[in-house]
Amino acid sequence: MISLRHLSTTFAARGKDPITAVDDVSLEIARGSIQGIIGFSGAGKSTLLRNINLLERPTTGEVIIDGVDLMKLSTEDLRQSRHQIGMIFQGFNLVNNLTVAQNVELSLKFAGVSSANERRARVAEALEIVDISDKATVYPAKLSGGQQQRVAIARALATRPRVLLCDEPTSALDPFTTATVLQYLADINRELGITVVVVTHEMEVIKALTDHVAVMESGRIVERFAADRLHDKTFAPTTPIGRYLTSDGIHVDRGQHAAAVDAEAAELAVGGRV
Repeated sequence: MISLRHLSTTFAARGKDPITAVDDVSLEIARGSIQGIIGFSGAGKSTLLRNINLLERPTTGEVIIDGVDLMKLSTEDLRQSRHQIGMIFQGFNLVNNLTVAQNVELSLKFAGVSSANERRARVAEALEIVDISDKATVYPAKLSGGQQQRVAIARALATRPRVLLCDEPTSALDPFTTATVLQYLADINRELGITVVVVTHEMEVIKALTDHVAVMESGRIVERFAADRLHDKTFAPTTPIGRYLTSDGIHVDRGQHAAAVDAEAAELAVGGRV
């Protein structure tokens, strides 16, 4: 469904050398699968995700969705193609002075769905998928974090996309709510056949949800593996950063100075990206 070929994204920095956030990345994502992209902060994973729908246009490379190279489309054709690519943001990005239903409907207005009846029907359909129909007339400020994220998922689904991009979708949620949101994403993938790409720094999200994993560091994909290998106790990633991300978790030596711990972590993470 998604083919990224030799993508690079470089940002100009005033008075400094340009910053390469994505560096010659190629990645194939199968139709109907859930692809995880994991890495430390600053690894380039969110930029890569935004490259997929060209919210952040790559400097070079190809972005092919279902056989269409988005980089070659006109502005209008790209706008239409984006309606088939839903996106869930880390910070929910809801409009506070609109109700839940109005927030979801907004995506349909942007997509050019002119019929009010059709918009209402699609809003109801999307809210039902994430079990939040009873909050249709409520404003975001009255919702919990998990409920707001479910509204964001409904908004992304209202246009009936073929691809769903998720940028740290659970980082602001508690563990119980995280599990609930991940279950909705799994159900959406299974029942609607939507290809899902999840960017996260949380290995538990990767273990619970994804089919395939790509590990990013310094703008590059340094390792890939099937997610089910994470449940094999004999599995050992080949890169230091992969091993760190798949380790049992954070360990603190109460008798060790913090500077020494930082130095060890930086060496382990190859480049100090902990």
